[in-house]
Amino acid sequence: MLAELVQFLFAGLTAGAIYALVGLGFGLIYNASHVINFAQGEFVMLGGMTTVFAAAAGLPLAAAVAVAILVTVAAGLALEMVAVPTRNASVVTLIIITIGASISYRGAAQAFFDKQFHTLPSFSGEDPIDFLGAAILPQTLWVLGITVLIVIALQLFFHRTLLGKAVLATSHNRLAARLVGINVQLVLLLSFGLSAALGAIAGVLITPITSTNFEVGIMLGLKGFCAAILGGLGSGVGAVVGGLLVGLIEAFGAGYISSEYKDAMAFGIILLVLFFMPSGLFGKRTTERV
Repeated sequence: MLAELVQFLFAGLTAGAIYALVGLGFGLIYNASHVINFAQGEFVMLGGMTTVFAAAAGLPLAAAVAVAILVTVAAGLALEMVAVPTRNASVVTLIIITIGASISYRGAAQAFFDKQFHTLPSFSGEDPIDFLGAAILPQTLWVLGITVLIVIALQLFFHRTLLGKAVLATSHNRLAARLVGINVQLVLLLSFGLSAALGAIAGVLITPITSTNFEVGIMLGLKGFCAAILGGLGSGVGAVVGGLLVGLIEAFGAGYISSEYKDAMAFGIILLVLFFMPSGLFGKRTTERV
């Protein structure tokens, strides 16, 4: 019984860490540009697929990962150059732009790579680790460890560096940031680039566990969006907590109820949050004076 509980716990934390990284990507772009980027899942796909094919071409794994991050960041910057010039457009228009970008990236990946599923070797072997009777994959520890390091690095970046504080200032008030001399265009580029890099890293981390193909970004993007909404869209802490909660609910729901409803659980969560707590767990509560 304990072994089963621990197994589900680690499975949920592993999936939740990936959802948290995707949710952080949503939050970064939303804070900087107020655009909800529905191409975020494709950044995850590009990271995994590019790493697989770069490694197959003969590059060492570390070099393949670096190439994948650079390619994905380039895709993110290209999206910023298309979406942000139309930032004065309606919300629906901006959503359609990011959905169109998602379809374009998916089609390009299908044409450039292939339609098959691919995987990567685990970073430190395939032999499971016995922990309280549960079999924990070494890659799970990589996922959790790197996610923790990324969250810490982002906190230090935003609160201890001038550029990070410029991003925060822009997220609070773009006009005021521009008036005090902050290069808002650079901040927007940085936000899209960081978001794409987070997606790429998530794709690299999860590929040895679940494999990847040109369509995996759809579901990962939606679940990352669920994490961001649950935690409070735009909240970094919320994205992490939301991602872990979605992963744990999925894992325990699939284990103790039925795996058939695993994907539906995430979407059930987002409906409940939107109905009863639209700002999420850590989102800003705002009032409007009329």
